[in-house]
Amino acid sequence: MRRVFIKAASVAAVGVLAFAAAQPSQASTLSNQPVRAAAEGPAYFVMTDITRAEFVIKLTKSAEIEHARELISGETDAMPHVLTRIIKRPASYNPRWSFQANPDQTQFFDQAIEVCDSTIPYVEEHLDEAGGPFLPGLVWCDWSSRLVREIPAP
Repeated sequence: MRRVFIKAASVAAVGVLAFAAAQPSQASTLSNQPVRAAAEGPAYFVMTDITRAEFVIKLTKSAEIEHARELISGETDAMPHVLTRIIKRPASYNPRWSFQANPDQTQFFDQAIEVCDSTIPYVEEHLDEAGGPFLPGLVWCDWSSRLVREIPAP
């Protein structure tokens, strides 16, 4: 019975997360943001969390890159945390870790469900369990994550 409950809870959590992580409509987001030029190519940012470990994320979407830069500059404090799907292999720009954030599925959030919350080192230590009851769907949303700086492309 416990297994059925865990599986059902995991499926429900992924569904809720997909709904919560959906992009807002353009009408509600564009009206509050200044007009800016599109970013040229990917951008790289260092994030940290409560453990003070550092993790590099690559962003490819113009809107996410601009939001990240606004967070770093202090221009905004809205949606300061990173939500992404992890890829279970290292990235050349982030060699310390055995996983990476999917650049095409990385966004920012204010609040998220608990099932995707984990610190950077905990994800590394339990990477073999990710995708099951731990980080269902490989969705990761470190509640204490925050960007600390932008770094040059490797």
